Amino acid sequence: MSYQCFDVSIEDNIAHIVLNRPEKRNSMIRAFWEELPRIVRDIDDNARARVIVISSTGPHFSSGLDVSVLADDGALGDDEDAQLAARVAGLRFYENVALMQEAFTCLERCRIPVLVAIQGGCIGGGVDLITACDMRYATADAFITIFEINVGMTADVGTFPRIFKLIPEGVARELAYTGRRMPAAEAQAVGLVNRVFPDQETMLREVMGIAREIASKPPLAIYGCKRMANYARDHSTDDALDYVRIWNASMLQREEIREAMRANAERRPGKFAELPRARPVLSGRGNNSES
Repeated sequence: MSYQCFDVSIEDNIAHIVLNRPEKRNSMIRAFWEELPRIVRDIDDNARARVIVISSTGPHFSSGLDVSVLADDGALGDDEDAQLAARVAGLRFYENVALMQEAFTCLERCRIPVLVAIQGGCIGGGVDLITACDMRYATADAFITIFEINVGMTADVGTFPRIFKLIPEGVARELAYTGRRMPAAEAQAVGLVNRVFPDQETMLREVMGIAREIASKPPLAIYGCKRMANYARDHSTDDALDYVRIWNASMLQREEIREAMRANAERRPGKFAELPRARPVLSGRGNNSES
């Protein structure tokens, strides 16, 4: 399937999603917000891969939201129509942003790890995207900026509820209030990115190596790890300890443990059970971060 904003390939249990509009600095047009969750859910729901890697093209990872997405297309025709549209403008905006937020939340909710490789500028909506991923990697020339303050906006697609759980609060507030650029070396120092590489070619080679290592592990156990990580982040220690007890009491697979030990001893790839296709739920898509 072809997409307007992405190239997608799957090989060796790794799904590679590539932002493919370098001439537009990979700005996030309307198609972006529709295509990304469709791609991620297809990979996850149909168990097409064990890991997702997101990367980009051109000099910058992403210049963020294309402002045309926020254009009010509700005003039609005469003054009366315009007045009616104005009355529901707030609701339209709310619903529009909710859809955009879900495009990144699906990265957090999906059952498999999501790694992101950042080159050049990661601006505005790009920060919303990378903070929803499991791990972040960058080139030496990369930088991030919560740019919205520079255009009179408050970032609203996911940066605030996530970045404050990734880096010290004072640093996050400084980025949000000033809109300054945080270079890759500083991002690594505060824990926002895992590693920094000299160039994009090296970064992609190394990130794919990490993805292959993850893909070699038992998929059911990796899913459990991601589920526990998300839950522990959002709940108290006591609640998280209880949840992992319940999880392993029902989900622990002793044959997977035995196979992992045999494979390690025999220095061979493990023969593990794959994640099954996800079953649809009656009231909408489930949330891996229980309240």
